[in-house]
Amino acid sequence: MTEEFRGMATGELQGPVPETTGREHRVLDLLDKAIGTQTPLVRKNIARARQRNPEASPAEVIRNLERMYVSALAGTGAAVGGTAAAPGVGTGVALALSAGEFLSSLELSVLFALSLAEIHAVPIDEIERRRTVVMGIMLGGSGSATISKVAERTGQHWGRQVVAKVPVETLRQINKVLGKNFITKYGTKQGIIVLGKVAPFGIGAVIGGGANAALASLTVRAGRRAFGPAPPSRGQS
Repeated sequence: MTEEFRGMATGELQGPVPETTGREHRVLDLLDKAIGTQTPLVRKNIARARQRNPEASPAEVIRNLERMYVSALAGTGAAVGGTAAAPGVGTGVALALSAGEFLSSLELSVLFALSLAEIHAVPIDEIERRRTVVMGIMLGGSGSATISKVAERTGQHWGRQVVAKVPVETLRQINKVLGKNFITKYGTKQGIIVLGKVAPFGIGAVIGGGANAALASLTVRAGRRAFGPAPPSRGQS
């Protein structure tokens, strides 16, 4: 996995995780952990996307971020899938590898989503705003529908219309609903992908890489819907 998309910086989060129990609580803890480790890396990630052209426009930087994200996520899935399916690797080890890769994939998606918000100058200083950005993008169409319904706002590009403008208390209510949907969607999909990665050697790599690439492409499209066209100037990016 590329270094610019992986980072284990430490940081304390503010605000409670939405009230959940058992497995749901653990997964939302992982989400907050990923937000905590990746938030300090946002500007570094954007700088990396601009590395070859320091004068790149916001639209060009966003395209580079998208390419970096899809490539890194697909590469991670293929590598873990191939290793998990290699001869001599037991099912327990294979599942442990895939579980670890889930956290890595989550970190990649968090960093991508928060980087988009930064490019679009959407405030992400508060933890509730970061949670809304990340879950809303990762949930795609269902995420945007939930945000619009709970916030009682309609229109395009919820990232600018909702996350940047509504009170934090409203975002807390949105995030409680998004949290439940997040568990439902990614618990099911990740289970399918994990099983695919334990397939015979070679097949697991194809399934792992292909599945992750497909998920990355959906996330890219969700990001475009969330924020709309790139800003005309560099702004805070």
